[in-house]
Parts: sequence; C-alpha cells; structure tokens
Amino acid sequence: MNYQECRAYIDDSAKYGSVLGLDNMREMLDRLGNPQNAVPYVHVAGTNGKGSVIAYLYTTLTRAGYKVGRYISPTLYSYRERLEIAGEKISQEDFAKYVTEISRSIDQMTAVGMNHPTPFEIETAAAFLYFKEENCDLVLLETGMGGNLDATNIVKNTKLAVLVSISMDHMSFLGNTLGEIAEKKAGIIKPGCRVVTTKQKPEAAQVIADTCNKLHVPCVVSDPDEAVLEKESVFGQTFSYKGEEFAISLAGVYQKENAVLALNALEELDRLGWTTTMEQRKDGLLHTSWKGRFTVINKKPLFIVDGAHNAGAADKMAESVRHYFNGKKLIYIMGVFADKEYKIVLEKTAHFAEKIYTIETPDNPRALPAEELAKAARVYNSSAESTKSIKDAVEKAFSCAGDDENSVILAFGSLSFIGALTNAVEEYVG
Repeated sequence: MNYQECRAYIDDSAKYGSVLGLDNMREMLDRLGNPQNAVPYVHVAGTNGKGSVIAYLYTTLTRAGYKVGRYISPTLYSYRERLEIAGEKISQEDFAKYVTEISRSIDQMTAVGMNHPTPFEIETAAAFLYFKEENCDLVLLETGMGGNLDATNIVKNTKLAVLVSISMDHMSFLGNTLGEIAEKKAGIIKPGCRVVTTKQKPEAAQVIADTCNKLHVPCVVSDPDEAVLEKESVFGQTFSYKGEEFAISLAGVYQKENAVLALNALEELDRLGWTTTMEQRKDGLLHTSWKGRFTVINKKPLFIVDGAHNAGAADKMAESVRHYFNGKKLIYIMGVFADKEYKIVLEKTAHFAEKIYTIETPDNPRALPAEELAKAARVYNSSAESTKSIKDAVEKAFSCAGDDENSVILAFGSLSFIGALTNAVEEYVG
C-alpha cells in the first residue's frame, strides 16, 4: 500500500469497533516481534497539559543532542505530526511501509477469528515499529485516553511516568468520580519506573500516592505555586523557580504549571541517565512551541486559538481570559464534539463573550452540529449564532471585530478544527 491507501485503510478500520482491554494490541505486537520493547519511554497521562509537557521535554532533549521520538494525538496541521523523531515527521514512505507490515499481521489475526484492531491501535503499532527501527535514545509517549487500558500502555520499558493535571473527562469510559479517573490514569505507573506528577486535587493525589506506594516507586510532586511569575503577555512569560529564571514563549496561565512539571521531569531524567544542563533546560523551554494552546495567530485584531474542550481546560481558559482580556470585546468561534462536556464548557466561558459564532467541526462523525451548539450556548449568552463553515465563522468574526483595537477573537473547542481554522485566517488576512 502507498501512503494514501494506508490512511484509507486506517480510517476504514473504525467500522470494526473496539474491544476494551489490551489483548488485541498484545496479539498484534507479538506478531510484529514486539517492537515496543526495543526503546525506553517517558509515558505521559492526565487530562490537560500532556501535549505541552511533552513539547517542553521534546524540544529540550532534542536540542541537548538526544535522538528523541514523540508520539502524540490529536494533531493540528499534519497527520504525520503524531510520529516524529528529532523534529522531523515520519515520511510518507516509512509510514506506508509500517502500516503495510501491520496489515499483514491483522489479516492473520482476523483469519483466525480475532478482532480487528482500531485506528489508534494501528497508529500506535506503527509508532513502535518506527521508533525501534530508528533506534531512539528515548521516546515521549502520550496516552490516547485514560491510562491502564490505553493502547500505549502495552509498553513495559517505562523509565518515567508523568501525570499532568487530572480532571473530569471521558466519564463514560473512565468513571464518574475524580478518584476513578485518576486510578485509570495512574495505570501507566510501572514497577521500577519513577513518577512525576503535578500538584493534583486531593482525591486524585491520594490515588497516585497509593499507586506509587503499592508499586514501591518514587514519586515527585511538582508544585507550580513554587514558581513566581516575573512578567507575562499573550506572547510569553518569565518565571523564577528554584533560584533560576526561565522564559517560555507559550501564553496561558496554565503554562507555568506545565513548564514546572517538565522541569521536574528533566531532573528525574537526569537521575536516570538522560542528563541536561541548566542552560539546556532554559534554552529548551524558551524555544518550545505548541500551536493551538492559547496561541496568537493574528495580531490585529488579536486572534487566539485554544484547545479548551473539557471542564478542566475551560477553567484554565476562563482564568486566562480574566487575566489577559478584562474589559476587552471578546468574540468566540467555537466547535466541539458531541461526546464532550460542551454544556459545562459553555457555562464556564460563554458569559465573557460579546458574540459567539459556532461551527461544526469538519470531517468527523462525532461533531456537534453548529446550530445545536449555538442553541446550547444561548442558555448562557443570547448572542450565539451558528455559521455554515469555518470560513464563514472567520469572516463574521473579523467583521464583528472591525477596526476596534479592543477586540479579541478567541477560537476554541476541539483541537481537530484548529488547523483548518488557522488556514482560513491566513487566507482571510492574505
């Protein structure tokens, strides 16, 4: 199969559904020679901040000279962004090679009556083949959903488990309490690894502590309150931590927490043999970019995109809005998946906006129709209006902003439409 055929093959695999557990993943990888056992991992789980923390680690370790692999999802601008080594996306040719090999193993499985792997399981297997063949020094591995039964949790060679902020998300799969969800997320912790977690809510913190004690693994709790903010804007921020000053190019009040967690992770990696100097850490944090997370994509008017799509992310976005845009004319563009907590997100954020334009996220069966989202938004803000496309929403938002320097456009919700929206903005401003 060529690249396009492999992409179609993966998309088509969704029709087979999924079976809870790791048996399918284990069988497929066993037939592929268990490539996941060839390299060491930093495994990252949690609700909000996984991508940002991985971005800080990836940039710092790569710039320090390590051959680092990164596996993330979802991606914003290119499908192949989910599979990278040392800043380079996997080639179409390599991706096709690995998926073709995987498809042969799947044919063997289905021939004896076994279940067909899911798209995410296939992509994860391709990642393992890629990182093994390229002989990575270390791989940064992001869970898809949850932790204990996530396809990525098939790995045994976890050197460091990192737990970002845990909040209520994917309740139909993970549980109805913070403790139940934290238990699933903490499932990435393996005997013999080390653990770094951000300061969690008490219920989640207790679950993580109990898991670490049970497995006799050391756990470091990263406290963002120990970092003092020195200066900030929507273009970046500077903070002092443990007697050193760090600058990051990412905005959002929550990025200090993610950066401090990454610094603690780097300290633990030091103890494990992946050493970095203080100057390399400062350099890495400064040069980290992570598009789609409170990212400025246009300056006049100020246009920001953010991936806030669940309750925890909405709290953080609301805090950033109050922090940066008090007294501003705020215009929203919003699109979400139907299976997300969009009513809670609206409850926390809609009242800040002068105008809300809703869109239906394109090319996804989980997308909530624009009018349905607008109807839900009107419960909290009567200005909500549905639009027929991303392009239509962008044009209306710019028109609403006009030449008013007090205007700010904020697009948020599902990360899946951020890439198309960014392209639409670039096309509009020329």
